[in-house]
Amino acid sequence: MTLEADVRELRATVQYMKDRQDILDCITRNSRGNDRFNAELVASTYHPDGFHEVGSNPIPGPKYGEHANHAHGAMCDQNMHHVTMHSCEIDGNVAHAESYVIGLLLDKGGETSRILSGRYIDRLEKRNGEWRIVVRRATVEVVLEGTA
Repeated sequence: MTLEADVRELRATVQYMKDRQDILDCITRNSRGNDRFNAELVASTYHPDGFHEVGSNPIPGPKYGEHANHAHGAMCDQNMHHVTMHSCEIDGNVAHAESYVIGLLLDKGGETSRILSGRYIDRLEKRNGEWRIVVRRATVEVVLEGTA
């Protein structure tokens, strides 16, 4: 291999690693915004034409933070999202990611709580140098309820 080929390979590897980290940062920024009831932070993770699927009801991504604030605020005093296993396939400026998430919800009044486990299934695009969500499907696969 020539020095030029080595440098090309190194640049491609670094770009791939940067893209993966930027994608994971976008996904965790979304959860951080939800946990802090910060609609602007959540909106910053979606492209203007992006959307979030809640069941069969798609919500415009830039408006999802407002929707989540209302839904979470109506049923719980506090919530925490933990993004765990994360896989990502990048093809140019398009990526498909699957991230496991564990949500902890302290119900109103603090006597009961729930743990939800599911996945974020995301299609992201890199536009103007920034990765954001175009489509998010969130699943809930396990729910545990009990005293807080």
